[in-house]
Amino acid sequence: MQRVIAEIAGRYAALDLPDADEWLMPGVRWGRFDHALTPAFWVSQAWMSGDATPTSFQLGQSLVEEVVVCLLGGHGTPAEVGLAAAERICQALRDTTDGILSHDACERLLVEPLAVRGRTVRYRFARQRAKYLAGSLRGLRQIAEADLTDLELRDALCRLPGIGPKTASWIVRNRRASDKVAILDVHIVRACQIMGVFPERADPARHYARLEGTFLEFCSRAHARASVVDAVMWTTMRQMSRPLLNRFVDPEPGFGFSPAATQQEGISCQDRAVRAATLTPARAARAAVRAGPRLIPA
Repeated sequence: MQRVIAEIAGRYAALDLPDADEWLMPGVRWGRFDHALTPAFWVSQAWMSGDATPTSFQLGQSLVEEVVVCLLGGHGTPAEVGLAAAERICQALRDTTDGILSHDACERLLVEPLAVRGRTVRYRFARQRAKYLAGSLRGLRQIAEADLTDLELRDALCRLPGIGPKTASWIVRNRRASDKVAILDVHIVRACQIMGVFPERADPARHYARLEGTFLEFCSRAHARASVVDAVMWTTMRQMSRPLLNRFVDPEPGFGFSPAATQQEGISCQDRAVRAATLTPARAARAAVRAGPRLIPA
């Protein structure tokens, strides 16, 4: 047995985990909790973050705003830029009487440069996502959110323009702190590949349901909430340097990365994870806009 002791909400608490060499699931051992990126590491970080409430992950004030945030923060868009674009769109929606924006209105708002961390940037895919956004805003009128289960809501969202299972899962997780779905973006997939939970060539674009099932099984076996594990993985992985990730994937020498530097960055990684565990995912995402952490290219 290995014991994790942490100060949570001003009080010391302990979490007992199986020995590092014990199997968590076929092909995956627990590993040591003080070794970054092991299953025990992620489970302990999720535990330190506390239990998620229905509002822990929300980035918008309504389903419509959550769709805007997640649709504009999709693949190829840094979180900071997506949130800045979403705030502009959401403000425009609040100024309307019917909560609808036309394709042209969405495009004008997205094409206009954004101020992000003191510099001017342009939103990529502005024309394409303006089309998706306008269509989704119309389609949302047909979705009775309160009448749907988590998976039914995801299925309904997947029928909207430009929304696939990853984006739909992100919306559902954010709205409901749901543990029935997983947001398999590049950071989560990478973390699961390093642990051996996902195969090296895991491709969510082709096998989303299968990989999601594996991720949810991993969390279930670890007695950890999938929504929290997903959020802690995302917050931590997106801040890790590429050299350190390479060291975990291929420990062979020759990267020009000394053992001392590896150890120091490993400590830094854990420090960032602990800090991430003190934030709700929504606060962490907004903090990313203010602080501007390093991004790992997808």
